[in-house]
Amino acid sequence: DYELCEEWGHLYPVPREDLINLHREHLLHLLEMGDMEKALQLLQRIEDPGICLAISEQSLDQHPNLAASHFLADYLTAHFYANLTTARRNEIQALYIGSKVLLTLPELSRVNYFHLSSRPLLMLEQLLMNMKVDWAAVAVQTLHQLLAGQQIGFTVEDIDNLLSKYAEKALNFPFTLKEKRS
Repeated sequence: DYELCEEWGHLYPVPREDLINLHREHLLHLLEMGDMEKALQLLQRIEDPGICLAISEQSLDQHPNLAASHFLADYLTAHFYANLTTARRNEIQALYIGSKVLLTLPELSRVNYFHLSSRPLLMLEQLLMNMKVDWAAVAVQTLHQLLAGQQIGFTVEDIDNLLSKYAEKALNFPFTLKEKRS
């Protein structure tokens, strides 16, 4: 049905907003089905870069599944970096990095942290608070690799400060240990 509507749009004038809605729904459908190749082909078929940008951004704002969010954040960064405001750029890059970190977690646990995908530093803090040290170690390694040369609102130093804060808390004993004497 989407392809038929797309053909109809080539034959008859369709209002811009309707065209954006059609392509957005088609793109989201393809991404939900996991067909990234057809999704990329769809975006490449769209001749107007303004429409393509609007479709990609609106699709990302719909908060699709993890793989779709990762795909859209990567696509927007790769193709429309210069067209985005600094705040939007940081938001999209944070989502890209957060989704990349989320993909390093065990599949069954991702759902517990998905709501933090656009806030990778908070996701790391949640992993530390939940005592998921092994997962946090992989997340830190991934963050260090991805943050090289990136400006997304936090730095490697912020990660190190967070780790130091929780390491200090782990060693803080709120009571004194007393020896038992018999």
